[in-house]
Amino acid sequence: MRIGVVGIKGGWSTEKLADVLEELTGFRLIIEMSGVRLDLPSCRVMYEDQELNGLDAIIVKKIGGTYSKDMLDRLEVLRLLNECGLKIYSKPLSIMRVIDRLACTVTLRSGGIPMPPTTITENVGYAMAALASYGTAILKPLYSTKARGMIKLDDSANAHETIKLFKQENKVMYIQKALDLPGRDLGVVFLGGKYLTTYGRKVNGSNWTSSTAFGGSYELYEPGKEIIDLAEKAQSLFDLDFTCIDVVETPDGPMIFEVSAFGGFKGIYETSGIDAAKLYVKYVINNLKD
Repeated sequence: MRIGVVGIKGGWSTEKLADVLEELTGFRLIIEMSGVRLDLPSCRVMYEDQELNGLDAIIVKKIGGTYSKDMLDRLEVLRLLNECGLKIYSKPLSIMRVIDRLACTVTLRSGGIPMPPTTITENVGYAMAALASYGTAILKPLYSTKARGMIKLDDSANAHETIKLFKQENKVMYIQKALDLPGRDLGVVFLGGKYLTTYGRKVNGSNWTSSTAFGGSYELYEPGKEIIDLAEKAQSLFDLDFTCIDVVETPDGPMIFEVSAFGGFKGIYETSGIDAAKLYVKYVINNLKD
């Protein structure tokens, strides 16, 4: 089989997927979306000298180095390729629904998934009112990962200026109440809709975020049935082949922060020793055989 990986050359998870594909199929191709060309009306998609239409499938690991609206445009190219007959894991339309934080949030709330209190507004005055209600909040860009661009803000004297500056880069403001957390959040992982494993992300020192980009570290965690059931319900709303659900434990029970289509393999391997890349590739190969 000839299965390509959309990702970033040199990226740990991308290279891991490509290595496993080469081991199991003898074929290796990493596709960086900045080098892709779509020709219409032929529906012919090229990456360098490789026609992607002729592959058996594509696994999407990363669309770009940073989250932005540009990722949606890149996914549109893959969407057309998918609709022209190429199997893509996960489906581009499914990934689109989690790339935009607001779209993901609306789907989760519409599905009855408990989340922290959140305000969406373009108005600075409304944002200030939400902050006053919450006491402490996290300002989140609609397109970001690993807590990049997020700001933890108290209802203090300089809050108005901070919100105004945030709005200059984020016309639609996403303001979420900061919860009293146990010093970690959880990544609950599913493959093909079935529960795989859970790992914890532990806060390091005085940082408010557990993101590994800001010093957080992975730890093994065994969740209870309530957490797994909630995460399973959340992932079922998106039809993703591989996903990681960000769950936080609160005094009011577990809540969901977001659903990711690009959950990393590294945290899974470091905490449980599970080779998620190999399992994912075998899942795709078996799916293609059916």
